[in-house]
Amino acid sequence: MGRRKKGRDVHGWLVVDKPAGISSNAVVNKVRWAFDAKKAGHAGTLDPEATGVLAVALGEATKTVPYITDALKAYRFTVRLGQATNTDDAEGEVISESETRPSDDEIVAALAPLTGDIMQVPPKFSAVKIDGQRAYKLARDGEDVEIEARPLFVEDLKLVDRPDADHVTLEMTCGKGGYVRAIARDLGEALGCYGHVRELRRIWSGPFVAEEGVSMARIEELANSDEIDALLLPLSEGLTSLPELKCTHEGATRLRHGNPGMVIASDVDYGDEAWASYDGEPVAVGIYKAGELHPSRVFNL
Repeated sequence: MGRRKKGRDVHGWLVVDKPAGISSNAVVNKVRWAFDAKKAGHAGTLDPEATGVLAVALGEATKTVPYITDALKAYRFTVRLGQATNTDDAEGEVISESETRPSDDEIVAALAPLTGDIMQVPPKFSAVKIDGQRAYKLARDGEDVEIEARPLFVEDLKLVDRPDADHVTLEMTCGKGGYVRAIARDLGEALGCYGHVRELRRIWSGPFVAEEGVSMARIEELANSDEIDALLLPLSEGLTSLPELKCTHEGATRLRHGNPGMVIASDVDYGDEAWASYDGEPVAVGIYKAGELHPSRVFNL
């Protein structure tokens, strides 16, 4: 019996414009299948009903996932006022209602305390672990879930539309670990009217924007064809938050073996994190020290 084929060595980023109704892991699995790739991962989960940027890394690009996960992200979302749900989104059961409807000015005023460095309690139906178990599993089993508040940086949170008295559309730019559903919940509580997320779209994540995303239909259309690799962005797109250093041939050889290698530096200081390239190809990520890059991640391209 022959050994099962493991897939291709394919490296790079695919920006998927995720549709509603599919999980992030299902998207990754579909992308891995379409490219026949050995390895794939994503840089930040979206809820199944959310849409927009899901950045999928293939092959050695998975080593750059942390730099996208840690980057700022932006969301456009609609909050349904007057109702709280047990999941803080439209998929859940309505648990509280109110006839109160705030004015636009009241909404804008309530957004200010949710901006900057804040402490946020994730939704009970979330992937946060409590005593080794996912919070959503405990919540589904009917357990009273208590989750500790976590720090979150919200760079910007603004009102962009008020379609009607029951709905408000917001845009938020935030750091790693933010829950839009928690923002909707906390806004509703602050306004005394309750609230939950009705629609959610991630409009950009680090260097990746939804308008440049590839649809699932396009991925399926080109699956396992010679043309599909043209959809990929280079691995280096995951490193745009770090300075690039050029290395010599000898430096590249040393870096590829996990040793410090000589680089040409100009705008970096001793101790800065950076990445090195040789002949246009990423070689390694590491710490710059006195003319050398000390590697922490090496790319096997």
